[in-house]
Amino acid sequence: MTDIIDHTHFTERTGWLRAAVLGANDGLISTSSIIIGVAAAANSTSQILVAGTAGLVAGAMSMAAGEYVSVSSQADTEKADLKRETSALAANPQGELTELISLFVARGMTEQTARIAALEMTSFDALATHAREDIGISDALSARPFQAAIASAVAFLAGGFPPVLIALIAAEQALSWAVVGVALSMLLALGAIGARLGGAAVAPAALRVAFWGIVAMGITHLIGIQIGVWF
Repeated sequence: MTDIIDHTHFTERTGWLRAAVLGANDGLISTSSIIIGVAAAANSTSQILVAGTAGLVAGAMSMAAGEYVSVSSQADTEKADLKRETSALAANPQGELTELISLFVARGMTEQTARIAALEMTSFDALATHAREDIGISDALSARPFQAAIASAVAFLAGGFPPVLIALIAAEQALSWAVVGVALSMLLALGAIGARLGGAAVAPAALRVAFWGIVAMGITHLIGIQIGVWF
């Protein structure tokens, strides 16, 4: 009996996964850091909550806008490349076919096989073939600005809300430690989930995310203490 081999690929998740993981990590780390930093400088729970909530909302909007602008620039570049490729196919189809054959030969095909493949693929969809083989544009990796922006904003809110909730319900004297504990637990989980969804090793990803979260919260805490001393 032939074993069934799992050929599941994760490349098609790249667009939304990158934005979602980045947004959740950023929301958790930045909101936790703000709360811990303000808690080190202020004694009022209301001030801490206002700062944390403001950071949460502003961060989500900033992440959405940043992702949209960034990915839109990528999308504009892709559209421009496709437009140039369309013009090239119309003006010099034989030259584009020769170029495609050369690409296939460079990747290991014999010239005869490369010519057959190039002719059949060009006949099926010339633009899509050249976009994929020559430029590197495919449906799985193409830019999707709205998808990236929404995923990033929602993930930021999801990652940043728990620290604000902990700041609301935790006792004042234990607030910072409670936020740190929740943040570290979530960072480890987010790193593991991101790695699992992307098909990567879980432990290194989880530890990497947690390490940088500790660094960010520690630095913000020290700055908060110093500001509290000055003012």
